[in-house]
Amino acid sequence: MSDFLKTMARQSADRASAAQGSVRSIDLDLPLVPLQLGAFDVIAEIKNRSPSEGALAAASASRSEQAVRYVDGGAAAISVLTEPTQFAGELAHLEEVVRAVEHSAVPVMRKDFLVDPIQVLEARATGASGVLLIVTMLSEKQIEDMLNCAYEHGMFVLLESFDAEDLQRSSALLDETRYREQAERGKLLFGVNTRDLRTLHVDPERLKTLGPHLPQGCACVAESGLHNGHDAAAAAGWGYSLALVGTALMRSPDPGQLIQEMLTAGRERRAA
Repeated sequence: MSDFLKTMARQSADRASAAQGSVRSIDLDLPLVPLQLGAFDVIAEIKNRSPSEGALAAASASRSEQAVRYVDGGAAAISVLTEPTQFAGELAHLEEVVRAVEHSAVPVMRKDFLVDPIQVLEARATGASGVLLIVTMLSEKQIEDMLNCAYEHGMFVLLESFDAEDLQRSSALLDETRYREQAERGKLLFGVNTRDLRTLHVDPERLKTLGPHLPQGCACVAESGLHNGHDAAAAAGWGYSLALVGTALMRSPDPGQLIQEMLTAGRERRAA
C-alpha cells in the first residue's frame, strides 16, 4: 500500500473511531434508491478538490445544482467525496446531494477511504444508497464485514481495484453464492482506478491492461482519466459497462451534455 493510502487509512480509522455510537437506528430507515443499469452508464462525481488537480470548484459553487445537472444528463448514480483532508469533503455534502435529487430515480454513493462498517452506516444514515470500498486498503475480513453491513441495509457497493492482484481478490468473492447473487442484481460492482496512488498520476493503459482480468458477467466500472466520449467508447470496448467520472464533469461548462456524449459513445460501442 502506498504512503498516500496508508495516511488515508490511518486518518479514516481515526474518523471511524470518533463515529462509533453516533448513528441512530431510526436514521437507517431513510429511502433507498436502487441502482438501475443499462448497456453503459455513468456514475457522476461531485468533489471540491483533488490532491492531484487542486481545487475543482469554488467554495461558493452549488453541489445541489451540480447534482441536478448530473441527473438531467442521465447519470445512473452520483458519487460524493466525503474525505476531508485531501478532497475537502464532508458527510454534509453527501446529505446535501441526497436532498437535491431525492425526487429522482438516481441513487447517491459515498466515496471515501472507508475502513470500518460504522462508516457504511454513516453513509446510510445520511441517505446514501451505495458506498465505494478500496480493496487494497482492506483485509478480507474488513471487506466481508463492510459488504455484509451494506447488504444488510440494502445498499450497493463498488469495489475499487488498482491492479490484477486487487481484481483477483475481488473476483474471489464471486465464489460465494451470497456475493455472486449481489453481483447478478447489480449491487456488487467491480471498478478499476487508473490513478496511481503512489504518484497520483493516471496510467492511461491500465483500463486496457486489466480488461481481460475483469470478472465476466458483472458490472465493471472504469474510474479516473475519462474525459470525453472517445474515452468512454474505449472503456466500453475493453469490457467496462460504467464510467465513474469526476474531474472532467466538475470542470465542464455543461456536465449534462458531457454525460450524454459519454453515454451515447459507450452504448454505441457496446452495441457494435
